[in-house]
Amino acid sequence: MARFKDFNFKLVVIDVLMYRQELLAPAFDLDARMRERGIDIPAVYVLENDIDDEVLDESRAFFEELEIGDELLAEVETLCFDAGQQIYRHCAPAWDGEDDLFDIRSLDDLALLPNLKRVTAVDDGTLVAPGKWESFAARGIEAS
Repeated sequence: MARFKDFNFKLVVIDVLMYRQELLAPAFDLDARMRERGIDIPAVYVLENDIDDEVLDESRAFFEELEIGDELLAEVETLCFDAGQQIYRHCAPAWDGEDDLFDIRSLDDLALLPNLKRVTAVDDGTLVAPGKWESFAARGIEAS
């Protein structure tokens, strides 16, 4: 199984495989998990408990432990670094995209995606890794 170095990069990959392509199942559903504990609106809960600026422990544990096989990683052809990814709502339900909580600081994990052809929101999202444009160009990945 692949070992990611950057947790936030892994989240972007999981977003593609779990929520967009629906290849990684079952999908993690924070709302359903919290409803089981009597919490109706996760965003309100995290705001009331002053934990709106962090990844919830249960989300972090789930996604850190989630193993992704090489065959699934080979299915990833496009990544989007937009701050509005669905996965972020399952990690920090009241996150407003205005801080560095999900910033990706390293592109070392690109090596795990042999068929990656395109990336988007390179300058407008969560990707702050130095040398990002050069890294994509060196791998022949179209970046916008």
